[in-house]
Amino acid sequence: MNTKKFVIAFIVVFVVLEITNYIIYMGILKSSIMSDMYKTVFRPEEDMNGKMWMMWLGDLVWSYFFVFFFVKGYENKGWLEGFRYGVYIGIFFSFVMSISSYVVYPFEASMVIQMFLYGLIQSIILGIVAALIYKPKATVQSSGN
Repeated sequence: MNTKKFVIAFIVVFVVLEITNYIIYMGILKSSIMSDMYKTVFRPEEDMNGKMWMMWLGDLVWSYFFVFFFVKGYENKGWLEGFRYGVYIGIFFSFVMSISSYVVYPFEASMVIQMFLYGLIQSIILGIVAALIYKPKATVQSSGN
């Protein structure tokens, strides 16, 4: 394992995860999440903000293992390998979380489908980021003349 590239990929994946989480939950889905139907499901915003460090810690751990598992199965096949990995993790994580959320919380089916699709897209983006960062440097071959 290339430790330097692993650490860089881990940090960048974490940053991109936080940015995409913000776009998804504070942008695209905010009006749905903050609707009267769901307000009673979530903690008050002030209480949530006070516990946000726990979310960031969880995201940090998630990012570490996202990159760790990518590196363990690394095949040096470029960004398409990252795309494929993102699809696998997106289905594994987002699908399961979406279905579980639908069972536990009073979410509408359309909300759950959106959560799954945005999570899948997010995982694909993160997989591509990991693949692009972790790739080995191109080697210069001598012509032997």
